[in-house]
Amino acid sequence: MFKKFAASFIIVTAASAFFSACSDDSSNAFAPVSTAESSSSSTAIENLSSSLDSGTKPVIPSNDSHDDSANPSAKSSSDATVSSSAVPSSSSQAVIPSSDSREESRSSSSSPYLWNEEFDGDAIDTSKWSFEIGTGASGWGNNEWEYYTDRKENAYIKDGVLHIRAQKEDYKGSKYTSARMITKDKFSFTYGTVEARIALPTGKGIWPAFWMLGQNIDKVSWPACGEIDIIEAINDENIVYGTHHWQYNGNHASYGNNTKDYYGTNKELDITQFHTYKMVWNEKLIAMYVDDFKYQEIDIEKAKDGLEAFHKPQFFILNVAVAGSWPGFEVDDTQFPNEMLVDYIRVSQ
Repeated sequence: MFKKFAASFIIVTAASAFFSACSDDSSNAFAPVSTAESSSSSTAIENLSSSLDSGTKPVIPSNDSHDDSANPSAKSSSDATVSSSAVPSSSSQAVIPSSDSREESRSSSSSPYLWNEEFDGDAIDTSKWSFEIGTGASGWGNNEWEYYTDRKENAYIKDGVLHIRAQKEDYKGSKYTSARMITKDKFSFTYGTVEARIALPTGKGIWPAFWMLGQNIDKVSWPACGEIDIIEAINDENIVYGTHHWQYNGNHASYGNNTKDYYGTNKELDITQFHTYKMVWNEKLIAMYVDDFKYQEIDIEKAKDGLEAFHKPQFFILNVAVAGSWPGFEVDDTQFPNEMLVDYIRVSQ
């Protein structure tokens, strides 16, 4: 959820980019390149690809820069506000699962959970979640427009479902508010199966995400910590994106796919309704599914070229951003309030 693209992968503009330091100028970050430009880097790309098993989907690094000050732990606790006791009315059109269906789903698991969040209580469990507060450096590294708060106006539980609510309002110098919740320093893990039932918002300029960052981000920064984007969606698209980010030779590398075109297959979705999203993560690979349709997979068995980041603990992040470098800066204000709904998150090993 740092800097993203609709493109399924990023190619460096020249072979020398593989061996140069990241540029401090982010204005041209992630610019697409022509076939002629990319051909000069084919040797470096082949060298990287050859280090992986033949069954691996292409993993191609980029030379894009990143603002390290967007570290999610860099928040200002002084900006935290007192939560309102009032619970807003839901703005989502998603059909909320019944309590019976949630209990049936929970009891159907064949193994104990390593960690789970059912959102059964009346309030968000602060033993499991922390709130990021503020606008972050450079709009959380993505030039986003929202101000994240810990208020019930932006994050609340109702009928056993978490609501993350983006609103149009003037607040501390920003024109939009939302929430960003993390499990950093409270829960992180390496390897397992993640299953979550989520309904996503759509609208021009909206950017919901369920994703992960390396627990060691404070020590090694991004992208060396590794990033796993399980679910992202932007604007009015009914498309879910899955992406991996890491560091290769000092530069940012990424590889991603989506439900619109996964190697010639596709999944038609109404993402505003609840779907079951699953990530399978083991020593060999990370794969992502929606309703058992695979939309992303990466081979990590050979822990080299920066992929060792995906063999270390990662924590969860849930947020809804407004505008930014990926969705763009055209926002439909008639959509607000707009919500992401999370029925549950379950991790098993």
